[in-house]
Amino acid sequence: MGAEQPFPEAEAEASMVVGLQPSAMVDTIALVDSSFLDGIPGEPGGSIPVGIEELDYIRRELKEDHGEKTIAGGSVANTIRGLRTSFGIPTAIIAAYGDDHQGNLFLNNMSFNGVNLSCLRKKKGHTAQCVCLVDHSGNRTMRPSLSNAVKVQAHELVREDFKGSKWLVLRYAILNLEVIQAAISLAKQEGLLVSLDLASFELVRKFKPPLMKLLESGNIDLCFANEDEATELLRDEHNADPVAAVEFLAKYCKWAVVTLGHNGCIAKHGKEMVRVPAIGEAKAIDATGAGDLFASGFLYGMVKGLSLEECCKIGACSGGSVTRSLGGEVTLENRQWLYKQMKIRDLHMPDGICE
Repeated sequence: MGAEQPFPEAEAEASMVVGLQPSAMVDTIALVDSSFLDGIPGEPGGSIPVGIEELDYIRRELKEDHGEKTIAGGSVANTIRGLRTSFGIPTAIIAAYGDDHQGNLFLNNMSFNGVNLSCLRKKKGHTAQCVCLVDHSGNRTMRPSLSNAVKVQAHELVREDFKGSKWLVLRYAILNLEVIQAAISLAKQEGLLVSLDLASFELVRKFKPPLMKLLESGNIDLCFANEDEATELLRDEHNADPVAAVEFLAKYCKWAVVTLGHNGCIAKHGKEMVRVPAIGEAKAIDATGAGDLFASGFLYGMVKGLSLEECCKIGACSGGSVTRSLGGEVTLENRQWLYKQMKIRDLHMPDGICE
């Protein structure tokens, strides 16, 4: 198994990128018909928290004929793992996991993938879970259950969690707002840059004021939004297209990126704006993790000091690689596809990967 990982963890390696995911999470991914989504809470395509009873109900409805796959998950975990396995960037994750089967699964998966787990906290209780429902067009609907899961609390964070790193990766979540704010404060004391993913259009819609406070603080250096989240952010504006959205985000962040699915992405830094097409098959098998792995590639480019356009192109290659199979983890076969796409486009290859 270990031979599949080109970048095994080095014992004394300082983490360049640290991710905060207060609750470690295990994803159950399943292929479903669009009609299946009509019977579950919330709108198709989004990501809203549900109770454990609702999660159990969805699982019962799935039965055993949906090709289910279970892996360590969560947006930040996907990005951190992708940075390590695909690009060789030393990463760490700050999270709490429970003393249960799901907790052990998360621990083993992230460890196998070379992620530094020195900031991981084990607690008595349940590990967070999420059901990711993928329709036949590759679109995913996510229903996480977080209410009874163990999590890292704001007062438990210390400066040592961030020392020596260059970037902090975050995902917007109203339930984790206090710990997010504490992490940003400590990260800034240690001189880190901060990346924020807007998470889902439903969260942007329901909790826009606290999100705007985060952006207006000036502490978010890089912001990722998909097209739905960007549109929701500008719902009350006359012009809510992706260009307007990336310009809006760029007023608050040094780098702003809006991903557009099969239409690629648009990004802005200072006065520079670039648009890059998507890379990969027109029809994705599963879009789960596409934005997370786009962020992996983009952040790899940032760590390496590459141009805005090259960061976007590598992000597009990375995001495309994960859509070729089920789940938010890039397989060995799809990593090889990723490197091939990067070579074709003469992009900066990870150290140790033959050009």
